[in-house]
Amino acid sequence: MQHVKDMISKLVSFDTVSSKSNLPILDYIEAYLAEYGFESHRVYNAEGDKANLYATIGPKVAGGVVLSGHTDVVPVDNQDWSTDPFDVIEKDGKLYGRGTADMKSYSAINLALVPDMIKADLKRPIHLALSYDEEVGCLGAPSMIDEMVKTLPPVHAVIVGEPTNMQIANMHKGMNAGRVYVRGLEAHSSQPHLGCSANLYAARLMVEIGKISDELKENKLEGIDLEPNYSTLNMGIVQGGIAANIIARDCMFSWDYRNLPDDDVSIVLNRIYDYANKLEAEMKAIYSEASIRIELLQVTGLNPEHGGAAETLVRELSGRNSVMAVPYGTEAGQFQERGYSTVICGPGSIDQAHKPDEFITLDQVQKGLAFTQRLIAKQAQ
Repeated sequence: MQHVKDMISKLVSFDTVSSKSNLPILDYIEAYLAEYGFESHRVYNAEGDKANLYATIGPKVAGGVVLSGHTDVVPVDNQDWSTDPFDVIEKDGKLYGRGTADMKSYSAINLALVPDMIKADLKRPIHLALSYDEEVGCLGAPSMIDEMVKTLPPVHAVIVGEPTNMQIANMHKGMNAGRVYVRGLEAHSSQPHLGCSANLYAARLMVEIGKISDELKENKLEGIDLEPNYSTLNMGIVQGGIAANIIARDCMFSWDYRNLPDDDVSIVLNRIYDYANKLEAEMKAIYSEASIRIELLQVTGLNPEHGGAAETLVRELSGRNSVMAVPYGTEAGQFQERGYSTVICGPGSIDQAHKPDEFITLDQVQKGLAFTQRLIAKQAQ
């Protein structure tokens, strides 16, 4: 157990907030794996300052299991921490530090058990996959998964180790994050006929999005343990205007559409786009250079695979018969859409994630450790 705690402390010590490079932690992991004779493969971002990393432990044959985690963590700025967030503190059966729950402990367990994987003489491989920029929209994993599909033998299952208290999650919503940029024409507030208010047109689009949000609440998916059990729309940021007596030239607002996996996302998105186009035409009739521009970031949801390879495997390893859905997004759907059977199962609680004094209990670390040990034994058969 101590070697696992040491690895958790080491990984947490790297400040991998998403706004920073994750290359230092990859340097460490790559060197650690090289000590045991394993080659790591990096997949860089366009700027070259961040990368994914994957490595194969065991023979390069079919039937491998991917253990997937992300290296980045959320910021600690303006959070009231009682300890140094990048220095793990053990207290009262808990390990405190940024990323202990979400989700460096999972990756630390897997890395700490590499010597056990070697001793077990695996007959089928265990693939370790570590991504960047999960916390800002699951940006890194897709390029890594694409390369894994091309370079790895057929994979049996993927386990994404987001914190589920070692319960099996086989579903989560998709995420569609929009930013709307409205450009109008400035004028004195006493002469609105000479201007075109970005704020007013943005407000009209926000009202329409609010109507869609209310309608989504009526389409509930019964029979699942998910709260809320319907797709949601949220307005997160609104920024517009520079003074009370100036007609606003610019307004920006964001929305967040969390869709159930089986929803036809295009219905909601097209409704938003169509209404935005209608408003833009009205604005251009006033001022030809007016515009409404929408930027969209999408993360695929995870669909249940009843009787699928990943769920069957994790049921066996965990001894659990029940499954659940989680409300947060993960990289699991990105693995699934590329043909991998995928579930989510990892130590720690999402209730502790993203908070000051984030922690994971030692009991959860022990359960995560036992789970991976059972996987090693399974892959050695």
